[in-house]
Amino acid sequence: MDSEQDGMTMTFSASAPATLNRPVITAWSAVSPYGIGKDEFRAGVLAGRSATSSLDSDAWAVPDDRACLVPGFELREVLGKKGTRSMDRVTGLAVTAVRDLLRDCEGKRRGGDEETALVLGTTTGSAQSMMDFTRASLVGDRPFYVDPSLMPNAVMNCAAGQCAIWHRLKGPNTTIAGGRVAGLSALSYAAGLLRSGRAETVLCGAAEEFSNARAWLDHHRRSEDAVGALLGEGCAMFMLESASEVGQDGHALAEVLAVESRVYFDAGLRPVLDACLDGVLTRAGIEAQDVWAVSASGLAGRAGETEREALTARFGAQALDRAPSLEGVGDTSGASAAFQIGSLLSTAGRGERPAGSVAVVSSVDDDGIVACAVLRLLAD
Repeated sequence: MDSEQDGMTMTFSASAPATLNRPVITAWSAVSPYGIGKDEFRAGVLAGRSATSSLDSDAWAVPDDRACLVPGFELREVLGKKGTRSMDRVTGLAVTAVRDLLRDCEGKRRGGDEETALVLGTTTGSAQSMMDFTRASLVGDRPFYVDPSLMPNAVMNCAAGQCAIWHRLKGPNTTIAGGRVAGLSALSYAAGLLRSGRAETVLCGAAEEFSNARAWLDHHRRSEDAVGALLGEGCAMFMLESASEVGQDGHALAEVLAVESRVYFDAGLRPVLDACLDGVLTRAGIEAQDVWAVSASGLAGRAGETEREALTARFGAQALDRAPSLEGVGDTSGASAAFQIGSLLSTAGRGERPAGSVAVVSSVDDDGIVACAVLRLLAD
């Protein structure tokens, strides 16, 4: 992983030379406000359908009356009663997405359980679990009068660890905290695991839950120009394998050409995003005119407008229009970049594109991070 700093930006890159060692996405899954399963996600995002619903005031104590929730997501109904009594929502979303991914690629995964790694992107893990555990310590008769079964949920890497335990995955297990760019950071880390030989298969993606705690945190930190943005939740997971191992059997969905991220300070978003795009395209060996589709993060407010202006100036409005909008699933925060990749794979599945089309994923977090990825879309 390379880095450079000039006082304004820092670059983290995870790209590889043009060799057969590049990682490819061979399968994916999604648990989203459109429903459980990538088919539900694909249908909803391609139709541009809104997944917004009214919130039950008896179930949620939040400042907004609408959100984009995974419909009918009750842990015990989705995963069963065993092992779910103290499981929090973000862990349940991730465990479900990994379950569906493994089912979808049963018999196709190259690595066994010991050679399969898992990398999960997040914002903070479960803000609700952290606050509940802290509150119990403060309001109890003694600080240590807390429910010990809730302690694991308050740790940021709980969801990733539970995914490995539930599905018996014994390879490297990593949590990447990166806010909105977490999905691309996880993709970068997963590519590194493959290239270094630490794993034969990597399951990577990102998850975000809707909760009272997250809703209030977002309410108080939200800028004035982002008022009215609705929160969403969900998890998208991808199976990564080496192109040299997958071969030419045609089951690879996309090739990961390059991933890069930077931070921006007083210089503002636009010049840093432009520099990030310059870097990721150069490392991928791609010219801007060769990009077929561009997925913008759609962040509410001025930052999102600046992002779209920069992408339109470089790639043209038509390229941005080819990527489905994710407005219908709301602000999924830590899971947003992963859903962007899923939306591009959904579009590729329609077959309405040139063979080997190149797509760019742009992710912007208003905390000062930008990330970009270049993918080559392969099989329909």
